[in-house]
Amino acid sequence: MENSFAITTTFIVYLVMMLAIGVYAYLRTKNSTDYFLGGRSLGPWPAALSAGASDMSGWLLLGLPGYAYAAGLESLWLAGGLLLGNWLNWLIAAKRLRTYSITTDAITIPEFLSRRFNDQSKLIQTISAFFILLFFLFYTSSGLVAGGKLFETVFGLDYSTAVIVGTVCVVSYTLFGGFLAVAWTDLVQGLLMAAALLIVPIAAMQGGFGDLNDSLAHINPELLTVWQGIDGKPLSAIAIISLAAWGLGYCGQPHILARFQATRSNKDIGAARRIAIGWTALAMFGAIMVGLVGLVYTTNHPTLTLADGEKVFMLLVNAVFHPVMAGILLAAILAAIMSTADSQLLVCSSALAEDFYKQVIKKDATSEQIVRVGRISVMAISILALILAMTPESSVLGLVSYAWAGFGAAFGPALVMSLFWSRMNRNGALAGIIVGGVTVVVWKQLAGGIFDLYEIVPGMVLSTIAIIVVTWLSREPDQTIRSQHSTFLKQLSELD
Repeated sequence: MENSFAITTTFIVYLVMMLAIGVYAYLRTKNSTDYFLGGRSLGPWPAALSAGASDMSGWLLLGLPGYAYAAGLESLWLAGGLLLGNWLNWLIAAKRLRTYSITTDAITIPEFLSRRFNDQSKLIQTISAFFILLFFLFYTSSGLVAGGKLFETVFGLDYSTAVIVGTVCVVSYTLFGGFLAVAWTDLVQGLLMAAALLIVPIAAMQGGFGDLNDSLAHINPELLTVWQGIDGKPLSAIAIISLAAWGLGYCGQPHILARFQATRSNKDIGAARRIAIGWTALAMFGAIMVGLVGLVYTTNHPTLTLADGEKVFMLLVNAVFHPVMAGILLAAILAAIMSTADSQLLVCSSALAEDFYKQVIKKDATSEQIVRVGRISVMAISILALILAMTPESSVLGLVSYAWAGFGAAFGPALVMSLFWSRMNRNGALAGIIVGGVTVVVWKQLAGGIFDLYEIVPGMVLSTIAIIVVTWLSREPDQTIRSQHSTFLKQLSELD
């Protein structure tokens, strides 16, 4: 792609705007609650779009269009599962988690689970922090891979240099602004992402979508069915379940759950849910259209070559738009990358600062010390993720799928059941977290037959079984935990 002055200028202006928001947020950050949860002050629009933007990441503009480019309407199984899972997460977990985290005075998910079950050993918090760091290294590196592909394509940089440049962009404002910087920039970036995904396919087809079906059928009629692969063979039950099961992962994603905790009030959550689901539906529809339109466009223009399907959005933008407009639309990819990577870095830093440093190293740490450790953690985690992202062949979708499954299985069942089941105890929660996380790690190493099933499915099933069995085989929660749960139910009723 031509390294035009217009595109470069657009990127610089965009980055300056995001950094300005970060600096303003820095001035508003006074303590660890501000840094990690924004003082629980998010209204419905920032909460909804921050959750959506931090969820979808560069995967929305690279991974999903690339999958639709390669597989056609088969991608609807993935998108449909995610949309349903997102809606259920807002409906089932949002209000209860926000209320219960206030009842327990918890900032992070590991801290909430630890206080929910009065875990004096802090084993839940420590093991949860370990899984967060493990899986977020892969998740964050996926964002850096996406950034590398963007800067490599736009500016013609060497891949390694491009990844380093993208990492510096993300870390720079996360480091200072914390959660407020992340949430406020997510609001801007979420709107930009959705607009770009809807504008690009319309412009590429010049509004003439009537011929899209015929064009795809001419390329390969199997692209137009959800029941068969592009080779004409029926999709197996394992394939369909694996795609749709992505939606199960929502209830265990710490960077999304943090938006529930940070929402200003329970009454705002209903409005936030409607905004979030509407945004997600539009954005994923646009992403799939980018992939399908991109396939038709490259077929009709044989001079355009695309070795990596995850770059189809960038190809269309470069081919269709004036450099000034192209710069704005390509900034949407940077927006997607930054909106998720910053959230992931923040959750990792909170795990190290709140769940490890404060609990293991210095229990009397001041709020200022915790924030300082959190910022140092952002730098350290970024370097590790950068090392993982240095392989040009890395797939954004592949890295995201592993991390998504890890979080969904390790935290999803434990979190949801802790919000609803008063009988659940500390041993059950610990068993669920360990079994879920370990199952994903082990299952990922196996292949063939049942092991082709997406690892989130066995991970969540075995985690749920472990929670139920261990809970019933161990003592009931003590009076302190039962009293706390009663207080939570009372507050939930009052706040509604």
